[in-house]
Amino acid sequence: MAEAQIFIQVISDEQAGERLDVLTAALADVTRSRAGALIRDGLVQVDGAPQTKAGFKPRSGDEVRVELPEAAPARVEAQDIPLEILYQDADLAVVYKPSGMVVHPAAGNPDGTMVNALLQHLDQLSGIGGEIRPGIVHRIDKDTSGLLLVAKNDFSHASLSEQIKAHSVQRAYMAIVQGGMREDCGTVEGPIGRHPTDRKKMAIVPGGRDAVTHWRVLEKLKGATLLECRLTTGRTHQIRVHMASIGHPLLGDPLYGPKKMPYPVQGGQLLHAFRIGFVHPRTGEEMLFEAPPEARFLDWQRRLRLI
Repeated sequence: MAEAQIFIQVISDEQAGERLDVLTAALADVTRSRAGALIRDGLVQVDGAPQTKAGFKPRSGDEVRVELPEAAPARVEAQDIPLEILYQDADLAVVYKPSGMVVHPAAGNPDGTMVNALLQHLDQLSGIGGEIRPGIVHRIDKDTSGLLLVAKNDFSHASLSEQIKAHSVQRAYMAIVQGGMREDCGTVEGPIGRHPTDRKKMAIVPGGRDAVTHWRVLEKLKGATLLECRLTTGRTHQIRVHMASIGHPLLGDPLYGPKKMPYPVQGGQLLHAFRIGFVHPRTGEEMLFEAPPEARFLDWQRRLRLI
C-alpha cells in the first residue's frame, strides 16, 4: 500500500484568484471531484490552516499544502462475514451493521468491512460508488450499529441518493447521552465542518454544511438519558457533534466525550440507527424498517436503570 504524499506550492501572481479545487487538482494531479473531496476532508491547507471550501481563492504568496492519503485497495474481495439481511429484492437491500464494523475499505481498514460482506451475500451491487463503495448509498460510523440501505443497481442508487439529498429519507437513531435533559424534546442546528485543528474530528464551524438534529426523550436514566434523534440532514458525526455541543455527549464516545467518562462504556458511542424509511425507487411504495439495538446497548440501558 502506497504511503501518503505531500504536495506544497506557493501561489504565483498568475494563479491568484483560481479556485482552490482547481489548484489542488493540478498540484496533486487528481480529478477536480477528487480535489473537492480532499478539501472537504481537511487535507488541503492554505498558509498552515485547513481550508474546507472548494471555491476559496488563495492570494498570491499563499502556500497551499495538499496531503494525498495512501491508496485504498484497488479491488475489494468478497468475504464470508455473517450478515443480517432484513429485506432485499432486485433493486435494494436493508441490512444490519453491527458496531465495530467499517462500512467500506479505506486506509487502515482494507477488509472485514460491510462491503466485503455484501459482495459475498448479495447477487449484485450498484456501481456508482466505484470498486471501493459498491452499493453504498449512505454510511454509519464504525462504532454505531443499525440499519443500512444498499442499492443493487444504478437505477435504485440514483433514486435513493436523490431522496437522501432531498431529506425525504426517514432516519432515526437511539442514543444514550450523558446527563439529564431539561426539556422533553428539542432541536439542535449548527453547520458542521472539519474541526479547524483536529482533522479526526468534526465541529460546528462558520461556513460548515447546514445540519439539523431533532431529539426527544425516550427514557430518563441514572446520570444519562435515552434519546430518539431524527436527522433532517446527514453530516459526518452529526448526532455526536450536536449533542456534545449542548453539553450532552454520547456515552462511550472517545472523540467528543469528556476525557473522564462518567461510566466505563467500552466499544465506542452508544448510538444505534433503529429506523429507516424511504420510497421504493421502482414501485413507489413507502417502506419503513426498524430494528432493536444490539446487546451492548441494551445492557447499558438496563444497568443505568438500576444504578
